[in-house]
Amino acid sequence: MTQHYQLFIDGAWRDGAAGQVMATQNPATGKDWATFACAAPGDVDDAIQAARRVLDDPTWRDMNQTQRGKLLYRLADLIEEHAGHLGRIETTDSGKLLAETSAQTAYVADYYRYYAGLADKIEGAVLPIDKPDMHVFTRRMPIGVVAAVVPWNAQMFLTATKLGPALAAGCSVVLKASEIAPAPMFEFAKLIEAAGFPPGVVSVITGDANNCAIPLTRHPQVDRIAFTGGPDTARHVVRNSAENFAVTTLELGGKSPILVFDDADLNGAANGLIAGNFGASGQSCVAGSRGLVHRPVFDKLVEKIREKAADIQMGNPLDSTTHVGPLCTQAQVARIADTLDKARSQGATIHFGGTALDTAGNYMPPTLVECPNPSIETLKVEMFGPVMSLLPFDTEDEAIALANDSDFGLGSGIFTQNLARAHRVSDRLRAGICWINTYRAISPIAPFGGFNQSGYGREAGIEAIHDYTRTKTTWINTSDAPMENPFVMR
Repeated sequence: MTQHYQLFIDGAWRDGAAGQVMATQNPATGKDWATFACAAPGDVDDAIQAARRVLDDPTWRDMNQTQRGKLLYRLADLIEEHAGHLGRIETTDSGKLLAETSAQTAYVADYYRYYAGLADKIEGAVLPIDKPDMHVFTRRMPIGVVAAVVPWNAQMFLTATKLGPALAAGCSVVLKASEIAPAPMFEFAKLIEAAGFPPGVVSVITGDANNCAIPLTRHPQVDRIAFTGGPDTARHVVRNSAENFAVTTLELGGKSPILVFDDADLNGAANGLIAGNFGASGQSCVAGSRGLVHRPVFDKLVEKIREKAADIQMGNPLDSTTHVGPLCTQAQVARIADTLDKARSQGATIHFGGTALDTAGNYMPPTLVECPNPSIETLKVEMFGPVMSLLPFDTEDEAIALANDSDFGLGSGIFTQNLARAHRVSDRLRAGICWINTYRAISPIAPFGGFNQSGYGREAGIEAIHDYTRTKTTWINTSDAPMENPFVMR
């Protein structure tokens, strides 16, 4: 029997007011496996009204910061306990490897624990004010209602980086799951309910742009928008935020460069490039899809990658021996095929892969493209698939210029044994993250975000929790003398 998911609004499960239902496919089979209710504008309004109401409800408003932290600890324990189940649902819905989804979900619990620990450390200050008889202090207040928009890839991680700090700060959240593969978010909503958060603190909805995303991001009672997705959609989000002046942060796409110098450990560099391109089937916003390789070691590195790629196992993402599973949508397969066709016409060489598998499901094999110049299409287009493009360089300055020649600036990588070069080059890369002699590592302690069209704002780390607060300044006249002369600013 097909699984059906309802919307979770104000602590209750319900179908959408318009009766709209969509189906979601298993990317490994290409067949529908579940249906889900879609929100209508009235459902979106109900979720936001509940989020607004609960901010003034003593059950959430008067809960002290330590108690909020305990709720987050409880949620973290539930996530860890159900990581296997959540991972299996995410794999079935998105095609990501079970080995990754279950492990990543278990690790995501630490993000909630991190912000649980920070909940009672959101501090203000007493100011050494330059006025006599004045006691002045600041407090950080919850920013209010948060609209958190999460894409289908890395859902549990990208939710935690928004929901963790928002709840620790005392906000309420309407979480909008992607209409592509939303099932894990509704399974997650069951854990929010079980953890004991008051109704309305977190609602989970999904739906199309006109009925759900637009009414959510332009709603007059939304105070903050935390968006992860593509630049084109982000432009609409920014325009919508002009209607409510919501504080907005954007975590967008990337075409991240990985620089390999001639003194690098080539085995480590090859593994870094494979991790950055074939890990998660290339479906990562920090995919290191522009490999820039020092010319003296270019051929050696290509051969090493070819040797390692020969052992990559493609197949069922639920199988523990699988390294690369299907892509989430057929549209990604078509986009990759079109991009590779153009790259071939531009003179690129396909060393292996390059053709979608003629089988059920959305399977594109790991593909290596050698690019003769920086204009090759695979160096420009974010394909969200297992396609690695390598381009040679001759000098350090050339490598830096090639790396920075992008509209994006999210991740970057450097492979070198020269410590001075590592520092020198990383300082000049215009990217929000730089991994040196490793790639695709995350932590709740480390901020995550980009430059340029990769967005603005940071998720994770201590700074993120402050983004969900506003500073309130209080002045107290400590003199017994009455206030004088109302026409003079004090």
